[in-house]
Amino acid sequence: QVQLVESGGGLVQAGESLTLSCAASGTGFSRYDMGWYRQAPGKQRELVATIAVDGVREYADSVKGRFAIARGRNTVRLQMNSLKLEDAAVYYCNAFSGGRSYWGQGTQVTVSS
Repeated sequence: QVQLVESGGGLVQAGESLTLSCAASGTGFSRYDMGWYRQAPGKQRELVATIAVDGVREYADSVKGRFAIARGRNTVRLQMNSLKLEDAAVYYCNAFSGGRSYWGQGTQVTVSS
C-alpha cells in the first residue's frame, strides 16, 4: 500500500510558476506508475501528467510545453510554468499498479489575473 501527501499548492498570478510535490510512503513505490490529476469546481477530475515506472511521460494537451513531471526515490514533482487561469484546480497525486490506485488528499492551486 502507498500513502501519498501533496504539497506546494498556493496562489499565483497568471504567467508565474509553481512546483507541486507528492511524497510517497509505504512499500513498492518504484513499481507504481505515478500521475497528477486535477479537478476544478464543477468539472470532472482530469489527467494532467503521468510518469511510468520506466520513465515514460505523458501530458494532457493543455499543459504540454508548460508542465513537467519528474519522479525521485519517493517523490513525484510537477513543475508548472506559465500558469493560466484555467489551470486553477485541486491537484491530486495518484499511484497506480496492477489495478490498485491510490490518491492523495489534494493541494489547491489558485491562479489570479
